[in-house]
Amino acid sequence: MKLVLASQNKGKLKEMQAILNELGVEVVLQSDLGLSVDVEETGTTFAENSRLKAQAVMEASGLPAIADDSGLCVDALNGAPGVYSARYGGVEGDVARYQLLLQNLRGAMSRTAHFQTAIVCCFPNGDVLETEGRCDGTIAYAPQGEGGFGYDPIFFVPSMRKTFAQLTAEEKNTISHRGVALRAFAGELKKYLEKN
Repeated sequence: MKLVLASQNKGKLKEMQAILNELGVEVVLQSDLGLSVDVEETGTTFAENSRLKAQAVMEASGLPAIADDSGLCVDALNGAPGVYSARYGGVEGDVARYQLLLQNLRGAMSRTAHFQTAIVCCFPNGDVLETEGRCDGTIAYAPQGEGGFGYDPIFFVPSMRKTFAQLTAEEKNTISHRGVALRAFAGELKKYLEKN
């Protein structure tokens, strides 16, 4: 089975392939099929945005499409950046976004935060699978680590004593919001494939 990932993000693709390849499912980027579907993320939840992206790519490709929408939710910032994580503050680039977040947290008593993910897969027959995942942590005072992408250098996981950017890909997959959601999705997809 082939799933089209409604994203251009090679980091996401790697994480998805690592978990879904075990099911014999091939995951490809939409660009691998010569598609460039740009979806305006107008949803107010991660699940709504995921569904918008998966639906659009499924319609364009005629193949089952999977999308995820993830974000960092910081308690002291009333859940921001949340669904606006990728366009937080209107600044360009991962470093500029996490620097702005660190600036906005100056003087905050609490630095608790969590990453949230919703994964949605839309099938040409109208079926939809949906799962969610969450990883709790805190915001570091300064970026640490070279790995990952996005807010990974400032998201500290107390149980690992490291930021996401300091974890190996394997370590990150075991605890990350996307890893949790993907394993749940893999379970749902396995049941779906057995039934169909």
